[in-house]
Amino acid sequence: MPDLLKEKRDQKYNEYVKQVTPVHSIFGNCWKAFLTGGVICVIGQALTNAGLAAGLSKDEAGAWCSLILVFLSVLLTGLGIYQPLAKFGGAGTLVPITGFANSVAAPAIEFQKEGQVFGIGCKIFTIAGPVILYGIFSSWVLGLGYWILSLSGVM
Repeated sequence: MPDLLKEKRDQKYNEYVKQVTPVHSIFGNCWKAFLTGGVICVIGQALTNAGLAAGLSKDEAGAWCSLILVFLSVLLTGLGIYQPLAKFGGAGTLVPITGFANSVAAPAIEFQKEGQVFGIGCKIFTIAGPVILYGIFSSWVLGLGYWILSLSGVM
């Protein structure tokens, strides 16, 4: 008898889970990410072209483009616009430089009420910190390996 009750409870729970679990279209999500990321990249290319037209070198135009995209991302995060955009575009908003800027700005804005040190200072790199840490560490390991191989004459 207890097994029958358990099976009925499990069946009801599974039905509930099916009702509340959102259904996602892989094709739709990929299309939205492609569209959103593409628009961000078109804006970046337009900024680069504008810099080149203004007489900047390719490197300077690229630097200004990155700076403006990061600024716009942080501004849109602060205004509460970037999160709905990220919800719509998914990975399309997270992959470019704008996603990284958002991952730094969002915790800072969220925890500013806790103060400059314990709020912003402690929480600003909660998402981006591991990316920065492991990026620097893996670069160091690869550089060390390259240096050892170049000393041994392999490279």
